[in-house]
Amino acid sequence: MSDAGERPRDCPGLGPEFGPSALGTKEHWDAAYESELQIFQESGDAGEIWFGEESMIRLIRWMEKQKIPLDSSVLDIGTGNGVLLVELAKCGYTNLTGIDYSPSAIQLSQNIIEKEGLSNIKLQVKDFLIPAAELSGFQICIDKGTFDAISLNPDNAAEKRKQYVKSLCTVLKMEGFFLITSCNWTKEELLNEFREGFEILEELPTPKFCFGGRVGNSVTALVFQRKK
Repeated sequence: MSDAGERPRDCPGLGPEFGPSALGTKEHWDAAYESELQIFQESGDAGEIWFGEESMIRLIRWMEKQKIPLDSSVLDIGTGNGVLLVELAKCGYTNLTGIDYSPSAIQLSQNIIEKEGLSNIKLQVKDFLIPAAELSGFQICIDKGTFDAISLNPDNAAEKRKQYVKSLCTVLKMEGFFLITSCNWTKEELLNEFREGFEILEELPTPKFCFGGRVGNSVTALVFQRKK
């Protein structure tokens, strides 16, 4: 496993054989977003875009290609600074919800959304592993890095991954779409993690790298559909 300093800044994971890490704890993200919130209040800087701007473009293009109705209910799991929701709203989507277990992340998102003059985005402080009753019936769920972070939790990450899948089944309606972007998991590994209740629809193209004569992807982006 490579050292954390050798990983891209926009990737929460540590490589294909990642293990427990502070990056999988709420304390880490609370501190990180408290810092980003202070920076935003001082300079107006919204912070980094998780996995880069191309990751947002990739997801939005897929939704546009599939002609996903603009009033479809969309849940951004672990919304962070909410920038993905902002871009979706600018593209015309009108039924957007973002959740994060860090209150500072939600406050940062709210400030950014208000700065953009948007009013059709709902934000909630929620732990996705403890889904609330009102979080249900979503037509699309999006994850950019949250499943990665959960996988790094020092406290029984395997059970938390199982709970994540259960929570996803709770909030996503039958035949709804789940779009996940990961830098920790390969396509085959994600297929295994989400084999219960989901089927793969499409692998989205992501940047490739070449090392030692072998070609691979530093990021995996998949679209699943919930089975009936």
